[in-house]
Amino acid sequence: MKITRLETFCNEFVGFVRATSETGATGWGQVSTYNADITCEIFHRQVARHALGTDALDFADTLNLIGEREHKYPGSYLRRAMTGLDTALLDLRGKLEGKPVTTLLGGTPGKLRCYASSMKRDITPEDEAKRFLKLREAHGFDAFKWRVGAECGRDKDEWPGRTEAVVPVVSKALGDGVDKLVDGNSCYSARRAIEVGRMLEQNGIGHFEEPCPYWEFEQTKEVTDALSIDVTGGEQDCEFSAWKTMIGMRAVDIIQPDVMYMGGMLRTMEVARMGAAAGLPCTPHAANLSLVTLCTMHLLRAIPNAGKYLEFSIEEADYYPWQYGLFRNDPYTVKDGCVTVTDAPGWGIEINPAWLDKASYKVSGA
Repeated sequence: MKITRLETFCNEFVGFVRATSETGATGWGQVSTYNADITCEIFHRQVARHALGTDALDFADTLNLIGEREHKYPGSYLRRAMTGLDTALLDLRGKLEGKPVTTLLGGTPGKLRCYASSMKRDITPEDEAKRFLKLREAHGFDAFKWRVGAECGRDKDEWPGRTEAVVPVVSKALGDGVDKLVDGNSCYSARRAIEVGRMLEQNGIGHFEEPCPYWEFEQTKEVTDALSIDVTGGEQDCEFSAWKTMIGMRAVDIIQPDVMYMGGMLRTMEVARMGAAAGLPCTPHAANLSLVTLCTMHLLRAIPNAGKYLEFSIEEADYYPWQYGLFRNDPYTVKDGCVTVTDAPGWGIEINPAWLDKASYKVSGA
């Protein structure tokens, strides 16, 4: 069954892909969020032309071929665009076979524990604690992640003293029996990260994400070796060579690939297998409520080294207004701190026609 048509519907933030086979079967996927309009242009120029006419169901080698044909353009944008093909073809196959994607990948539908993931730094420690407590009451979350430092902050805080304040304030408010995680977003030198890490240890934090510039594996390993808590990372890394290095030197305790940044489900499954062979859990990055979190849900139900929980963004319309109104049916109901991968075919969602009507459109193929 050959791919005959590839369409994109996008705005600056989100880009959906519809793949059509010679039989008329269709599937929906998504390129990575952020600058999605640019990524969709790359999709048509550097992905679609290699994919048209290839097998719509057995496409692992097509992904390899795209990388080879576009070998002068390794890196983020190509992988973000390839994700649209991978995720659309998995949805197409799932619909044909009447199976959810997780089943196609060897998993089963079912529940997943979530951690409530805050993206905000422009929030006081007290207000962060308050909203976590409200979310726990409303949805039953028993794991929470908040931000420390500043994004790529060169050891500077979002404002002076914020990290030293937010860690104990939020930790104390949440109390015992709750998993507590923080994210440094590449803020710290190894020396400063270890200082912050000692404070995290003293305040019951068990997960320190991306403490050092993510491209500086040696710095991250220094932190990992120095601390008793889990040091995690990998969301930005999209090439297997980086993962082989990171896992081979055990730079982190937990790997965190992002399905959308990595190039899709099949490539992310390969990273998970690398981690499993090294005895490392996989807790993927999934920082918004577009299709990325749903893909990650299906992934976690299929890999043997799935971490303890799913990252679940708690940001509302004031922070990510573009993530609302994407789907006709909401796949993200949280109950007792868990979401559910259903047995619906493919991804089990329908893209909102009203959103598609407003999107920029482009087609490759017949």
